Amino acid sequence: MDFLSFAHLLNGLLMVAVPVLLAILLTYKWKMGGRIWWIGAVTFIFSQVGHIPFNWGVGKLLNQTNMVAWNPITQLIFNAVFLGLSAGIFEECARYLVLRLWAKDARSWRNGVLFGAGHAGAEAIILGVLVLYTFFQLTVLRDVDLESVIPSNQLLLAQQQVNAYWSLAWYNSLLGALERFFTIPCQIAMAVMVMQVFTRRQIRWLFLAIGYHALLDATTVINVNYIGVYWTEAVIFGFALMSMIIIFILRKPEPPVPIMPTAVHPAIIMPKPIDETLENLEITRYR
Repeated sequence: MDFLSFAHLLNGLLMVAVPVLLAILLTYKWKMGGRIWWIGAVTFIFSQVGHIPFNWGVGKLLNQTNMVAWNPITQLIFNAVFLGLSAGIFEECARYLVLRLWAKDARSWRNGVLFGAGHAGAEAIILGVLVLYTFFQLTVLRDVDLESVIPSNQLLLAQQQVNAYWSLAWYNSLLGALERFFTIPCQIAMAVMVMQVFTRRQIRWLFLAIGYHALLDATTVINVNYIGVYWTEAVIFGFALMSMIIIFILRKPEPPVPIMPTAVHPAIIMPKPIDETLENLEITRYR
């Protein structure tokens, strides 16, 4: 295996391994089970069940409007705002609904962190599995005559994809794992923000989480087109640092664990023994 192949493989493995290791670390350190992590993971999948069809449907509708005639800059700004808001609304509202209707016992900062780690973990693992699938698929196609396996109308595109994949610099192939590493604290911060709706009883935290999510995604879409992938990753790193600050600013002491009362047995009072003297026997004879 050459170094580029190893880098592609490592990219997918890190995307799967990092969230798993984080889940193990948090549950072990805080002596918490994995239930809240799994609920967070299911929440991400639940959010995409609505999010992906919604984006697809709106995209089909917009392609039939005058938007296709807009200038590229206007289209880019619209796409960035739309994609950012749709991601924020679907994912943060999914978190809110799950915490309100399912995970009703999750009402602490640690639960919020673990909940967000599950959400981010599911996203990273799913993307990591897709990256690994692509790696194995293109590894097979690398040394195969594409004309024998690809239809002629798709041959040119397939050749371009294979050549582009195996022409990457090794460090570029690791950018996916790097981005997931930066995104995890962002997802945790947004989960902790949504948790404030229940711990502080203020709905505004849900809208703050939606706005933060939309800002992150919209900024990423615009930056990729204008400042390139490296500077975009630097901006996401800045969001990761900001998210770490948000996480620790919102940290609150864990609620005390209720102590179950123990049964108190009344003391059994034993009668004081009486000396068996002749005088005492005469006194108690007729009692």
